[in-house]
Amino acid sequence: MKPTFKPALNVFGAAALACAAFSANAATVTIATLNNPDMIELKKLSPAFEKANPDIKLNWVILEENVLRQRATTDITTGSGQFDVMTIGAYETPQWGKRGWLAPLTGLPADYDLNDVVKTARDGLSYNGTLFALPFYVESSMTYYRKDLFAAKGLKMPDAPTYDQIAQFADKLTDKSAGMYGICLRGKAGWGENMAYVTTLVNTFGGRWFDEKWNAQLTTPEWKKAVSFYTDLLKKDGPPGASSNGFNENLTLMSSGKCAMWIDATVAAGMLYNKQQSQISDKVGFAAAPTQATPNGSHWLWAWALAIPKSSKQADAAKKFITWATSKQYIELVAKDEGWASVPPGTRQSTYARPEYKQAAPFADFVLKAIETADPNHPTAKPVPYTGVQFVGIPEFQSFGTVVGQSISGAVAGQMSVDQALAAGNATADRAVKQAGYQK
Repeated sequence: MKPTFKPALNVFGAAALACAAFSANAATVTIATLNNPDMIELKKLSPAFEKANPDIKLNWVILEENVLRQRATTDITTGSGQFDVMTIGAYETPQWGKRGWLAPLTGLPADYDLNDVVKTARDGLSYNGTLFALPFYVESSMTYYRKDLFAAKGLKMPDAPTYDQIAQFADKLTDKSAGMYGICLRGKAGWGENMAYVTTLVNTFGGRWFDEKWNAQLTTPEWKKAVSFYTDLLKKDGPPGASSNGFNENLTLMSSGKCAMWIDATVAAGMLYNKQQSQISDKVGFAAAPTQATPNGSHWLWAWALAIPKSSKQADAAKKFITWATSKQYIELVAKDEGWASVPPGTRQSTYARPEYKQAAPFADFVLKAIETADPNHPTAKPVPYTGVQFVGIPEFQSFGTVVGQSISGAVAGQMSVDQALAAGNATADRAVKQAGYQK
């Protein structure tokens, strides 16, 4: 009598072969993203997506912010199709959507609940009413400070501080011999690094990048006053090597207890309040981004979002992934893994309605209000021909904004004077808009 187990073995063998063939045919989705904590968490949790979608394999390319921007721009403008998903922002999305470089995100599943996504975020990632990216997190900017250090010195942070008050606090709180710096601010060159912060500073000091006729304004008294204030403050009360510090570097300094104050993205709140990531989680307070001569443009509006280039050969699989990564279900996954304070902020009304989120994130309502009140259409006290709070919403800004950022970073490092940095920046900005035909 023949053994009965042989056919069963053959069945298993056939199944194994079928599985091997199936995984060989799996769609590989290559994702370009940045090395921020929220994106690292997304990569960490992504096996849950692959398990639910065994026909899709994720390939991660994680880059420093400035490098990501260069690589994504090169890929999209050449149509080389290296990436199926790109992490891009509120600056690129409408421009690239307008040029037909991104796949429109229509026909999302009903349970995605697009109406739950904060309207400011949807509008900022659309062109002519069509959505071209899904928001992974949305941020404005705010002031963080150490409640314990303020109390020890008998200081009180106002809900809405002025920059003059910030400078006074920084002077009183700096103790370089103890490795304590009164303030940490972005100094690393880049249109989305130091210039995101510096532009809000210039706005609230009454300045603007261009007048209504596209003449660059970087040598005006408002720019000189704002940038001199910034460089003096960092030299006097900032950490050593401030000209190399971007968002991630300052987050590390603040969360390890080296900064008394930090003015930066609202997304950092979840990280600073997370006991696993921050040594000051029980000591951090928050206030509005400071103002000076005008409230216009004092706090920025930004979204890091997931988009699909038209050149992607795996558009359907990519759409499945970005829908999952920006869903309510994904927010629940992060809450389970890292706690409610650390979920991606600013994207969904339902997050802000959760009692668990409100309890874990005392900054929640404040952040949502900052996002909803940032006004990219009126970013300055004087009228301007562009939109964007912390950037100028034209394609050329990516290039000249970074060059200006390099000059200002040089002024922070003491390599040139503020006047020299601004004269060079003004010439660069003027030349760029002249060549592009904006100046009549």
